[in-house]
Amino acid sequence: MGINSENDMTADLQIGPTTLGMVRIYLVGDGIDLPMDFEPDEADDIAEELRAAAATARKTAKKKR
Repeated sequence: MGINSENDMTADLQIGPTTLGMVRIYLVGDGIDLPMDFEPDEADDIAEELRAAAATARKTAKKKR
């Protein structure tokens, strides 16, 4: 399964700081219980990638209209 593959899976996503100074992305769903901890600088990099992906998605959506 890749980025463009659709599926019927659902999961909840939580993001927040831990008491150890890390940023946790926590994914939980059917058969999934995945905590991922990142240093704050890594979390900033992930946020930047998310913003860039959102901008590209907006451009793609506008072209399809």
